[in-house]
Parts: sequence; structure tokens; C-alpha cells
Amino acid sequence: MGTIFEKFDLTGKVAVVTGGVGLLGKGFCRTLAQAGAKVVVADLDQAKADAFAETLQSEGLQAMGVGVDVTNPESVQGMIDAALDAYGRVDVLVCSAAMDPKFDADNQSQQQGNAFEDYPLSAWQQALDVNLTGMFLSTQAASKPMLAQGSGTMILICSTYGLVGPDQRIYERPDGPRQFKPVFYTVTKAGVLGLTKYLATYFAGKDIRINALTPGGVYNSHDEVFTEKYAARTVLGRMANIDEMNGAILFLASDASSYMTGSNLIVDGGWTAW
Repeated sequence: MGTIFEKFDLTGKVAVVTGGVGLLGKGFCRTLAQAGAKVVVADLDQAKADAFAETLQSEGLQAMGVGVDVTNPESVQGMIDAALDAYGRVDVLVCSAAMDPKFDADNQSQQQGNAFEDYPLSAWQQALDVNLTGMFLSTQAASKPMLAQGSGTMILICSTYGLVGPDQRIYERPDGPRQFKPVFYTVTKAGVLGLTKYLATYFAGKDIRINALTPGGVYNSHDEVFTEKYAARTVLGRMANIDEMNGAILFLASDASSYMTGSNLIVDGGWTAW
């Protein structure tokens, strides 16, 4: 049976990570590469994907950058083709690309006008395209080489707001206009769980596993007011550190989770336990 550590080993595996230069995506890529995988850093920003892949290579890890627009079928297929051309297979797909309105210090001014009553249809449709259609296209394209090789695992990134509605009180500011987490985020992240369960049962008997990972809020230079309000809603009393989802991603990508499919791994500091 080997040791438990051998179950986490990804040597010889190929992992494709969409949103690969995002806040969590970089950690996912580095973690999977450190476990031995050849990693395809896929992101809308080709230059940043290439640069981060070069950073990983400088650390002695195997990686390549690929530009991808997850809303475009040809672009998504090109991402998978690039992985196959370079490495010959696709064993792991992490769907981390998503629109996620941030409330950190760099984005405060952008989070006004998210009231449901006036939320624009164009913004709603764009979010559906990225957050749900993007996952549909990515999993569809990756499923073909996985079926051909007889194995694979997919990890779809969800959110606590796919399980419960946003606590809009934590976005209030005494010295500014009311802010909201917009409607699309909860709706699309809830859809991620539906897609996870559909794919898991669709591929029954094919040795292709599909699970969701649900992170809680990750600290990213948020202001003190937001950080304190968020922390008060969690059992652990704080936001997540940027590296605290990496153990979960490796677990789901590796044979350590070999008896899991159609599941949702929640790493939220106890937010949804109250």
C-alpha cells in the first residue's frame, strides 16, 4: 500500500490550473509542482502566466504558461492541446478562474453600485460566462484526454457564498456609500456545486473524480474594518492566510482523496458552522 506520503506524490502527473496567476491560483500551481506535477499555468493574462511559470522553473519546478479565455471554446481547447503537446496527458484540472469582486484596499472604489435592484444585465451575463460557462468548457475539454487515458481528477473552486448568502453587513462602511457582494457571485458559486455533482455522477465508473473546494475569505491587505467584521463571523476568529488552501488542493488532486468524488471540501475557518 505504501506510505501516506506516497499518496500525495504527483510525480509524472500533469496539472492544468485556470486562473493560475490569481490570488489562490499561484499557490495552487506551486503546490502541485512541488508535489512533482508538471503544471500548466493558464490565465487570461498570457504574459503573467509565462512569467510565473518561469518563476516556478527557477525554483527547480516543471511549469509552462498558457494564455486562455475560459469563455471561448477554441481558447479552452487550445489550453488543453498545449498541455497535451508539451506533456502528453492531462491528469488534474483545477478550475480557479472566476470573477470575484474584491473588497481589499486596492478595489474598494470599484465595489459601489452592486445593489440588486439596479444590477446591470450585462454584468450578470459576463459573470455567468466566466464563472459557470468557463468551468463547463474547461471540464468538457479536459474530460476527453482523461477518458482516453482512463483516469483524471477535476477540482472546481467554489466559495462559502455558494453555500450561504453573503452577510452584507460586513461590507457596510460608516463613512461611505453602502456596498454589496453582488448577486452573481452566490448564484454562480452555487452552480459550481451543481456542476460538480453532475460531472461526478456522469463519469461514474470511468475513474474520473470531480470534487469542489470551498475556500473562506483570504486576507489580502483588507482594511481593518472589513477584517474585523469578517473575523467575527468565523469560528477561528480570523481570515485565512494565503497558503491555507494549498493542503486541500493537493489532497483533492492526489490519491490521498481516492475515495472522494462529488464532494465539497470546505476550508472556511468555521464560517458555515455557526
